[in-house]
Amino acid sequence: MTNEQKLYEHTLALLKERGVSVEAIGDLVMFLQAKFIPGLTLETATANVLIVLHKREVQNAVMTGIALDKAAEARALDDPLQSIIAEDEGLYGVDEILAFAIVNVYGSIGFTNYGYIDRVKPGILAKLNAHEPGIIHTFLDDIVGAIAAAAASRLAHSHPELEDDIY
Repeated sequence: MTNEQKLYEHTLALLKERGVSVEAIGDLVMFLQAKFIPGLTLETATANVLIVLHKREVQNAVMTGIALDKAAEARALDDPLQSIIAEDEGLYGVDEILAFAIVNVYGSIGFTNYGYIDRVKPGILAKLNAHEPGIIHTFLDDIVGAIAAAAASRLAHSHPELEDDIY
């Protein structure tokens, strides 16, 4: 197995370990794109999620964010950072900055997709953002939303015929 394949498999394993399936991210892609791409299936949405997850910068963001969430769960960070991450303080913003590394992979439409899904938190994002005692997903909820936004953006770019006719 190549190093590239090992990183990809490790990324999938980390997401699974934290309760996030590729299909759950595919559901988010469906939420973002189903009304814009007639006939879009969960299979196609999920296939696009897997393509996004093959990107090295996406893998790096997933590994970094999950490591920080786990460190906060283990109370291994120094205060005040420990408290800020554990409480998912609204003004922290570094979790969103990490997500932007993923969103940016497929262009500016990713930012609007991400902003919307981060605001409404459908599907798995609601579960990740539930702030259950002892479980910290400060980074993961933003990362999962960003992966979905990137996959949705990839789909939008692959269907230029569906864009509004401006001429």
